[in-house]
This record gives sequence, structure tokens and C-alpha cells, in this order.
Amino acid sequence: MSEPLKVGVIGAGYLGKYHIENWRSVKDAKLVGFYDPDQANAIAVSDKYELPCFESGEDLIEHCDVVDIAAPTDHHAFWCEKAIKKGKHVFVEKPLAASMQEARRIVELTRESGVRLQVGHVERFNPALLAVQHLDLHPMFIEVHRLAQFNPRGTEVSVILDLMIHDIDIILSIVKSGVKNISASGVTVLTDTPDIANVRIEFDNGCVANLTSSRISMKKMRKIRLFQKDAYIGIDFLEKKAEVIKLKEAADEKTFSFDIDTPTGKKTIAIATPTIPQVNAIQRELESLIASIRNQTRPVVSEMDGLLAMEVAHQILEKIANNVVGH
Repeated sequence: MSEPLKVGVIGAGYLGKYHIENWRSVKDAKLVGFYDPDQANAIAVSDKYELPCFESGEDLIEHCDVVDIAAPTDHHAFWCEKAIKKGKHVFVEKPLAASMQEARRIVELTRESGVRLQVGHVERFNPALLAVQHLDLHPMFIEVHRLAQFNPRGTEVSVILDLMIHDIDIILSIVKSGVKNISASGVTVLTDTPDIANVRIEFDNGCVANLTSSRISMKKMRKIRLFQKDAYIGIDFLEKKAEVIKLKEAADEKTFSFDIDTPTGKKTIAIATPTIPQVNAIQRELESLIASIRNQTRPVVSEMDGLLAMEVAHQILEKIANNVVGH
């Protein structure tokens, strides 16, 4: 059996700590240490997890097979380039980079080097989404609400790149069609970039997606609703629940059904609540990268997925740039 892949984490802040905790449970991976420029935080994290803190990120990279970049977004490109040029596989938190130029550079370097790079769009591994992925999803209308209470963390980027990009990535992975048109409006309230935004995306195949994201809401909400012929699929990422309403016969004991009369005859409406897998989304996404490295397969959320989500996000930002209220 081959040796476990050696992993190092760059950035031991809010997300970095979660990654350090979860790497310890990933099979075929060995956490060798971390780097954080904040000395006080580095000492505290090192003591808490009994994990070596390296003097520099470059030194950590030298001792790793896989580099997990959980640093702030504006540092992603710098550390990705350092790691990729050393032939190291990379996990980088979303968004892929701070700018489109940086994102394209990362994609170019990844292709040239042949390393595996996965972007941390963790909602792809949310149990509620996993519960419906076996279905034949081909929605023609999508409604999304992602609302969060204000938190200074992450405000170095707009709500589009902080929150909405999760849903952009999910929608692109489901619809699998080119973007035809985007309409968007946004409002700055507490920061210098949009804190709340509403977006309409029209796809070449006729699908329409309406997205609302806010980081200044009183309550939290992370829901997506998919409407397609003869079916409705609701996914609650926060509560980790899903429901499927279809015009078909009941499938199992968790399905409630009733008959209705329609102009074309009697039909059965079946309401199902799929079983939600008990999985840790962060651990699952880290495991998937290790699997892609070992099996030499495309990561679940590749550098191209990260780039495409950023392209749509930046098109949205361009649309609202001249229509932002508050400044």
C-alpha cells in the first residue's frame, strides 16, 4: 500500500481550523503541519492541535504532497502558484482567486503541471444536495435564497463572491448550458461592495434562475428550488432537508401521494422526502481530492468549475457596478 499523502494547511483562521480538524479524519492523508503569518494565532493553533507550525509557507510546501490554501481570497493566487510550480496538488477555498486574471493564471498553471486542483465549493457536498443527485435534474426554472447575518469575515469581497458564488457553482453544475443573459441589481449597506443582490440568469437551453443573496439579514436561509416538467425539487442546505414532488407513483415508505383530476385524466402526485446521508461536507470534499489524486481523475470541483463560477460572478458584478445604491 502506498504511503499517505502529506498535507499542509496555509492559513489557520476560521476555515483553516476546520480544515485542520477534518484532515485528521481523511484516510490516505497525513497532516504534517500548517503556516499562518499571525504569530499569536499560530502558537495557539499549534498548541491546540499539537501540530507543527512552519516558519514559512514555502517551507511547508516543500514538505507536502497536497497544499490546502485557506488563506484570504487575495492570497489565493500567490500560494496556488507557489504550490503548483513545486508540483504539489492543491485544495483552495472559494472563490478560486480575487480576480479573473489571477483565476485564469491558476487554470493555466494547473493544466501545464498536471497536478490536481480542487476549489472549496463545499455546498456541492452538502448532504441535502447529495440526497437528490441521483435524480434526473433538468430544471427550467430555479429559485435561490441565500441569506446570512452580518459577519465581518469575508467582507474583503462582495456578497456575490462571498455567498452567491456557492449557488452559481451549483446551478452551473446542474443546468450544464451556456449563459445567454444576466440581469442584476445590488445594494451596498455596511461595506464598500454589494451586501445584498438579486440576479436573473437566462441560459441557452431556456432555463431561468433567480438568485437572491444577502449578508445583512436577520435570519439565515440557504434554499434552492428546482422546477422541471412533472417535478419540483426543494433543497434546504441549512436544515439539510430535501423534498421531491412528482407526478408518479409512490416510491417508498417515505413518500406521501394523492390523486388529482387533470384535463388529461387522473394523475398521482407523490411527495417524497429523500433520506439525507450523514456526511461531513468538509471532510467529504477533502476526501474527494485525495481520491482524484490517487485515481488520476478530475476533481469534483475542478479549477475549470471554479473559473466558470467566477466568470458568471464577475459578469454579475459588471451588471450592478453602475447601479449600486448606498454610495
